Amino acid sequence: MFLAHNLVDQAVLDRFEQAEKVIKVAGAQALDYFRNRDKLVVETKMEPQDVVSIADRNVEITIIEGLQKHFAQDGFLGEEQGTTKGDNEYLWVIDPIDGTACFLNGMHSWCISIALMVNDKIACGLIFDPNSNELFSAIAGKGCFVNDKKVETLKVNSVQEGVMGVGTSHRIPSSLCVNFIEKLLSEGGMFIRNGSGALMLAYVASGRLIGYYEPHINSWDCLAGLIMVDEAGGVTNDFLEGEGLLKGNPLLVSASGLEKSLNKMTGI
Repeated sequence: MFLAHNLVDQAVLDRFEQAEKVIKVAGAQALDYFRNRDKLVVETKMEPQDVVSIADRNVEITIIEGLQKHFAQDGFLGEEQGTTKGDNEYLWVIDPIDGTACFLNGMHSWCISIALMVNDKIACGLIFDPNSNELFSAIAGKGCFVNDKKVETLKVNSVQEGVMGVGTSHRIPSSLCVNFIEKLLSEGGMFIRNGSGALMLAYVASGRLIGYYEPHINSWDCLAGLIMVDEAGGVTNDFLEGEGLLKGNPLLVSASGLEKSLNKMTGI
């Protein structure tokens, strides 16, 4: 199991409390960049459609510095800054702006994602959507929340009963995603791709989507969402299998009741 149910103690709760404060500060910073995005310098990474701006880098620095101030021995894995090895069992996994392409083009489908791992298991996760002022959060064994309201995944038995989230990238053959969409549509299902995997995982956990599939996703995009889906009563694949933390893996999460049909469609 990828969750740290037996590892949640006061040290984890203290870190979660500080992360709540930090992610809101980072959210305000990101929202200011968003409202003034015409002034940002944008760079393209190695892959098509993979872009980064000074906003991504500075927001990640804000998060790391805000956590290091209180937990100087912890390790960090950030999308922009890479890995900083810690001197203890705690590792923060950070995506400062998930959905950068949407962010830079004036769409609201972006968020900030922070997860805490303890001894290679996920202890807690936070996803903040500054545009809607929604904080999605979960601690292993304590449920999933949107702001102060406890939430659960949908209770459905067919893909026809809701909307499926889908993500893709140029890291993998397009056929993997296309084949799944064809199967989903043939079963009477429907899908959405909003540009932020983290946000769609939060939507699965909070009962807005019936599931989310991406043939390959990076850990900073999904670890916070994974613990939310699990704590909300959903089903997840073993994303951290093999080298998932550093190199990514396929991802499939869903409301309980759909896992067999979605497993068949995706091969996961």
